[in-house]
Amino acid sequence: MALSNSQYDEIFRTYDERQLHNQHVIERRTKEAYAQIPGLKEIDDAIASCSVAQARKLLDGDSDALEELKQQLDAYRSKKAALLKEHGLSSDYFKPSYTCPDCKDTGYINGERCHCFKQAAIRMIYTQSNLKEVLEKENFNTFSYDYYSSEDINPATGRSSLDTIKDAVAKCHYFIDHFDDEFNNLYFYGDTGIGKTFLSNCIAKELLDRGYSVIYFTAFQLFDILGKDKFGRNENASDAHQNIFDCDLLIIDDLGTELSNSFTSSQLFLCLNERILRRKSTIISTNLRMNQLADIYSERVLSRISSSYTVMNLFGADIRILKRYR
Repeated sequence: MALSNSQYDEIFRTYDERQLHNQHVIERRTKEAYAQIPGLKEIDDAIASCSVAQARKLLDGDSDALEELKQQLDAYRSKKAALLKEHGLSSDYFKPSYTCPDCKDTGYINGERCHCFKQAAIRMIYTQSNLKEVLEKENFNTFSYDYYSSEDINPATGRSSLDTIKDAVAKCHYFIDHFDDEFNNLYFYGDTGIGKTFLSNCIAKELLDRGYSVIYFTAFQLFDILGKDKFGRNENASDAHQNIFDCDLLIIDDLGTELSNSFTSSQLFLCLNERILRRKSTIISTNLRMNQLADIYSERVLSRISSSYTVMNLFGADIRILKRYR
């Protein structure tokens, strides 16, 4: 999920535009306020003048200059606030309205990328990979129970297809609503076309809209990136590898459809285990039943999923076939 130079530039152009917009807003407000409120400009000029005068005193060794400056500024600011209030304006009228107050629309906090920058990067990847369009079509607003039958009973559980999916949707909403305060992971398994990927996309859409960083990979894409990083075949793979560990939610779709071997087994364990240690949530969708995990990957992978994931066995008819004949 590494960004190219042009993608970085595009994100930073957005930050530049925000800062320029804020600057123009403040300049416009200042000009309008000066025209409407007599004496306001004189106060601002006095604040600037006394700051310069006291700074010169400090340079000349006057130890009392700093305290004098503080008292003068407090007096001027109180006078300014009273003047603004008298004309129906708050004391924050001239403060910028930041899109992200945490980094003040710079993209960085103490030299580290702000959460808003990470989210912008992920949204860009989604947009350019057409996933944005997918999430607009596959979300809870477009989800339908019509494709699940109350008469189709799973002999293993004794529950109908409809009851099973209603329970799964309820657990998905709980996962979303408690994303901040309860660490959890989800494992969807069942036959092809019963809504596993759709539910994953529903969750992705909700969390993206709430500002969380979400990354979606098919199992093939995930192991391809992990392989490129391990064997040094791509200079950007290291950044992508780190994003896999750091994002708020990682979705691994179609686990088991990739070519499985000792490398995929070890890398899957590393990925799942590391994210558990960092308390970063993961969603896995697959056709693999729990007893197949140990055979294809390892007992360690089975153990991590059994102990740290909410496991949901979805059941029903192939929705893609049902849609074709309706």
